[in-house]
Amino acid sequence: MAKIGIVIPAAGQGKRMGAGYNKQFLALMGEPILVHTVRLFEESSKVSEIVIVGAEGDVTVIEKLVHHHKFNKVVAICIGGLQRQDSVHSGVQALSTTIRRVVVHDGARPLLTLQEFHRFLEDSEGFPSAIMGIQLKDTIKRIDSFSKVTETLPRERLRAVQTPQIFDREILEEAHSRAASAGHYGTDDASLLEWMGYPVQMVEGSQENIKVTTPEDLWLAERILAQRL
Repeated sequence: MAKIGIVIPAAGQGKRMGAGYNKQFLALMGEPILVHTVRLFEESSKVSEIVIVGAEGDVTVIEKLVHHHKFNKVVAICIGGLQRQDSVHSGVQALSTTIRRVVVHDGARPLLTLQEFHRFLEDSEGFPSAIMGIQLKDTIKRIDSFSKVTETLPRERLRAVQTPQIFDREILEEAHSRAASAGHYGTDDASLLEWMGYPVQMVEGSQENIKVTTPEDLWLAERILAQRL
C-alpha cells in the first residue's frame, strides 16, 4: 500500500453550532472534537503523516493540542484559505513528496472508527479516487423555485457523502490546479475530479460517522460514544 497522508480541514467556524468559536474545540466526552479526529489517524498503522488546516486565529490552539496529546504524525499545521477547497489544497502541499495517496477527512467528523477506516482503505485500493457514503433513509424530492415538487429521485441510486475521501496525489493536485485556474469551486474534493471527468468510486460508510454541525449533532455524538464505551 502506498504511503498515506491525511489532510484534516478544520478551519470552519461552525456558525450553525452557535458556540461563538471554532466547533472543533467543543468538548466531546471531555476532549475537543478535533482531538478525537486526529487520534484515529495517529493510531493507524496505515498513516504516515497528518496535516491539520485551521483558521489563522486557531493555529496556536491546535499546536498546543498536538503537543499535549503527543500527536507525532502531525507534520504541519497550515492556515486555511477562503474556501474549504483552498484549505485542502494548502494541506496537500504541506505533505512530504513521498506521500502518494491522500486522505481528506473533516475535522468535525470524530466518530469514524479505526476498523471502518482500514476497511475503507482496503475497499478503495486500486481506485485513483474513492469516497465514503451511506444510503438515504428518506425519500428525496426535487422542487422548483416556487417549492413545487418536480421529481422524486430514485433513492437506491443516491448516497449521502461523508469523509474520508482518498485520492492518488497526482490526480488530486491536478484537480485543484485546474479548478483554481478556472475559478471553479466544488462542494467537496471528489466533485473536482467529477468535473474533470475522472471516475470516483463509492464505498459504503457508516450511519454513525456523522459530522458535528449543530448542537443536536453534538448531543448525538455524545450518545454514540457513550454507547461504545
